[in-house]
Amino acid sequence: MMIETYSAESLGKALAERVASDLRAALEKKTQVSIAVSGGSTPAPFLVALAKESLDWAKVVVTLTDERQVAEDSPRSNARLVSDNLLQGEAAKAEFLPLYSTANVIAGIAERLDAITPFDVCVLGMGADMHTASLFPGTPGLEQMLDLESKSLIIEANPPKADEPRVTLTAKALTSSAHTYLLIKGIEKRAALDHAMSMTDTLAAPIRFVLDTAQSPVVFYAD
Repeated sequence: MMIETYSAESLGKALAERVASDLRAALEKKTQVSIAVSGGSTPAPFLVALAKESLDWAKVVVTLTDERQVAEDSPRSNARLVSDNLLQGEAAKAEFLPLYSTANVIAGIAERLDAITPFDVCVLGMGADMHTASLFPGTPGLEQMLDLESKSLIIEANPPKADEPRVTLTAKALTSSAHTYLLIKGIEKRAALDHAMSMTDTLAAPIRFVLDTAQSPVVFYAD
């Protein structure tokens, strides 16, 4: 795993420049490209910076690594995070594929995901408990979510300590991208990542499993 370290102020912009370069290169070979981004508070500066990058945004499909089962106007919605921070200006021309709606027709979402995977870029996040996406330690069905032979790209998840049910991409979807990045901020998460990389029980540290099985070298962006 390659490590790129930046100041907290420049971290998001540096990753945005790298991701935009990847997407431009992919667009030289394809008519449509795809990117999956993580939710939470950490990615916001990256998303804002990415929206300012020069891209043929009409040819970009954006989706999420996971979502809370809440309305899109909820402050806890990752879809709202993307809408407020990335889908602005020229970047509003991008197609956005949400992972959850009140109808929550997972079959239809899975069909669209099948058409845009493997992703050209996947930007992962990580929690201090060593989860990534909504692959939390102790989640019922976690083994299925981590099964790379599974046919499922998306699955409902009920993490034991989460405030609401989730929808998450499975490890199969998360690990097949052409370019994979891990974006984390703060000493606590850096320590958690170090701890995860020292563990052998990947059910206790799902981020370790995803990093170990990613089909492209993971580049780690941190402050």
